[in-house]
Amino acid sequence: MSDYAENTGRCYMCKRTFSFDPKEVMTVLIDPETRMPPGITVLGSLRPAKPEAVARSVDEPICPDCVRRAKQYSEESGSDRSWESWPPSSN
Repeated sequence: MSDYAENTGRCYMCKRTFSFDPKEVMTVLIDPETRMPPGITVLGSLRPAKPEAVARSVDEPICPDCVRRAKQYSEESGSDRSWESWPPSSN
C-alpha cells in the first residue's frame, strides 16, 4: 500500500484544478463566512483572530505555481513578513 494519497481540488488563489498529496500541499486557513483568513481585514491589515472565526475556518489548498509566485513576489518586493503559523498564538 502506498503512503501517497492523491486528491484533486481547486487552488484557493487562482481557482485552477490541480492534483495534490494532502500531506504535502500548502494550505491557507479560510473563514467561509468572510472568504478571508481569520484575523485579516478586507484592507489587508491584521487584527486579533476571533476564536469563533478560527473554529469555523477550513484549510484551502494552494497550487505550487501560486506558492512559487508568492515567494517570488516576497523576494522581489523585499517583504520580510513570514507567518510560520496561522493564526498567531498570541491572541
